[in-house]
Amino acid sequence: MMRVVEAAGRENMAGIKGKMEIKRIENTANRQVTFCKRRNGLLKKAYELSVLCDADVALIIFSGRGRLYEYANNSVKGTIERYMNTRVDSANSELVSQENSQYYLQEASKLRQQIISLQNSNRNLMGEALSTMNMRDLKQLEARLEKGINKIRSKKVHLYVLFQDSECVADIEEDGLEEGASSTNELNLILKFKQKSVLSFPVLVPHHLPKLSE
Repeated sequence: MMRVVEAAGRENMAGIKGKMEIKRIENTANRQVTFCKRRNGLLKKAYELSVLCDADVALIIFSGRGRLYEYANNSVKGTIERYMNTRVDSANSELVSQENSQYYLQEASKLRQQIISLQNSNRNLMGEALSTMNMRDLKQLEARLEKGINKIRSKKVHLYVLFQDSECVADIEEDGLEEGASSTNELNLILKFKQKSVLSFPVLVPHHLPKLSE
């Protein structure tokens, strides 16, 4: 019977202890006893953490009366300096990350504008989206197109001269005349090529000519 009562009493005490409210202890003596017990337990846990997990631990405690208690497996000062340096590095990294994000956002915006500008320019070269262009823009576009066409024709002549294709040269001359080409250099190149091709043809002479009768 006594054992049952003792077991019930332990269960009741355990239930009361588990439901203990965390708040300031008003009784000074009880508060001091609880501080000593919890302080020793905290110091023990810090020691175990440093040994078991190879962690760098520093613990600083000030009592209600202002008394200092500390523990460090290496050095409290060294651990605090390491903490401060880590905070500074973390703050600098965060600042650099924000600056990089802003930079990349600005660069992305610039690239989008460039893409839009190139797309509009390409459409203009195709003769599209001309309603928003003024006379000056149209003249500049026309000059760009003429310049590009002249370069293309010069390249065609150059390639035909390299391959010495007389039929292709004739096609160029015919196309240029039909399109009203004003490039005299192109026609001059064609004429020079024709003269060169005529002069470069070998003269075939038979090896055995028949003798003329006297």
